[in-house]
Amino acid sequence: MTHQTIGECDTALTPEDLAALRENLHEQRLFRQEQLRQFASTSRADDRRRQADAAQIEVGVKLAASARMVLADVEAALARMDSGEYGTCHLCRRPVERHRLLIVPQARYCGRCQQVREAGR
Repeated sequence: MTHQTIGECDTALTPEDLAALRENLHEQRLFRQEQLRQFASTSRADDRRRQADAAQIEVGVKLAASARMVLADVEAALARMDSGEYGTCHLCRRPVERHRLLIVPQARYCGRCQQVREAGR
């Protein structure tokens, strides 16, 4: 048996110590790998949720803009009714077709002028 000083005993690792430490490190590695997998999957889920939320917000914004435009057209049509100008085409000043007004009551243009406007876009 060799004599070891106290300092040597405190720093020398036995094979059993090394085995226990190795096992502990493996467990920590597995634990951290699992944590990172969870963070990654949560992050991807959050990204998908943010993208879905952004898409829903974008659709909502577009729907709101469209609703505002239609509301403005409807209010303008009501104002034309009040002023006696309802049913007169804004471009050619001829009457807007009855069947057109029955389908699109807020129509500002007769069918022909509407086609010309749409062709010019």
